[in-house]
Amino acid sequence: MSATTASTTDKLLEVRNVSKYFGSVVALSDVSMFVRAGEVTCLLGDNGAGKSTLIKILSGVHKPSSGTYLFEGKEVSFDSPRDALEMGIATVYQDLAMIPLMSIWRNFFLGSEPTKGWGPWRRFDAKFAKRVTREEMKKMGIDIRDPDQPVGTLSGGERQSVAIARAVYFGAKVLILDEPTAALGVKQAGVVLKYILQAKQRGIGVIFITHNPHHAYPVGDHFVILRRGKVFGDYTKDEIPLEQLVQMMAGGADLEALSHELEAASRATGSKEMAEAAAEFQRESTT
Repeated sequence: MSATTASTTDKLLEVRNVSKYFGSVVALSDVSMFVRAGEVTCLLGDNGAGKSTLIKILSGVHKPSSGTYLFEGKEVSFDSPRDALEMGIATVYQDLAMIPLMSIWRNFFLGSEPTKGWGPWRRFDAKFAKRVTREEMKKMGIDIRDPDQPVGTLSGGERQSVAIARAVYFGAKVLILDEPTAALGVKQAGVVLKYILQAKQRGIGVIFITHNPHHAYPVGDHFVILRRGKVFGDYTKDEIPLEQLVQMMAGGADLEALSHELEAASRATGSKEMAEAAAEFQRESTT
């Protein structure tokens, strides 16, 4: 059974036939997708596929030009990202919205600072903030050395964990992750994938945006492939093996055409490196 034909009763967030136009430019056309609580929906696509536009619609930055946006079965319309956040839709962007020279605990509560006292004696409750930061990071599997250390001293994977833990602590029901592994090495990417699974196990619906099927497949339950602003494929994990997902992402016909171009260029220039590249593209297009 295709993922798009599943029962609608347990869908936490869903968009139906959403389109977005910027003047005469069609950024999205009739895109439908959903995420369930305790599942990871992977949104895959190359640069220019429409992923960023869809993220901005889901997070309240843009309103769709047409189509329906449902949250917990009810139609919604957001005027700002804060509206989406208050409903429980948290977005972690690639830049993480953190201040590198500020401590981990200050970044954790940035914009939502806990206070104690009242009136003119009201002040930041630093003791509470440090304790909660430690506890929430430990739940994500990280025992931070010192909550006072600047967040800029953390690895890329650890900074992602701070952002994810922060969203979970502040009540996210849906967590949208924008290319969280794009700028990370193999080991750090693996750490972030572990955090995604932990968020899933806590009953959160995760939308994982990536262009890397090898990162998506180990954690994903449902895969939506975008190409040129349209849904190119929509599958559950049982319906599509990794090899087919890679093939659909790469575009078999495009790879084959490119391999022929490289092969012709290698013959014309006598370049051994270009001939090897052509052979590699040929292997990719036939796997």
